[in-house]
Amino acid sequence: MTDAKEQRIVHVEGDVQGIGFRYTACRLAAGHDVTGYVRNLPDGGVECVIEGAAGEIDALIEEIKSALGYHIRHVRQQKAPHSGSFSSFGVKF
Repeated sequence: MTDAKEQRIVHVEGDVQGIGFRYTACRLAAGHDVTGYVRNLPDGGVECVIEGAAGEIDALIEEIKSALGYHIRHVRQQKAPHSGSFSSFGVKF
C-alpha cells in the first residue's frame, strides 16, 4: 500500500537565499514523486510547498537538509490536504 498523498508547507530559515537553494531543491525533487514549488520569501527565508506521499516528501526534505544543511538554521513544517494543483515541481517567483 502506498502512502496517502498530502501537502507539506515547509519554511526554511537561515542563509538560504543567494546560494542556489531553489535550484538545488528542484534538482533533488526530480528524484522523487512530488509536485509543488519553492520560492524566496521577503523575510530572507525560503518556502517549499510539496505534494506527494508522506515518505517521498520526508525523503526530499532530508536530502535538502543534507545538501544545504550548513546554510539552514531552522525548518518548520505544516501539513495540509493534498490539492492536486501542481503538475510538476519548480521555482515560483
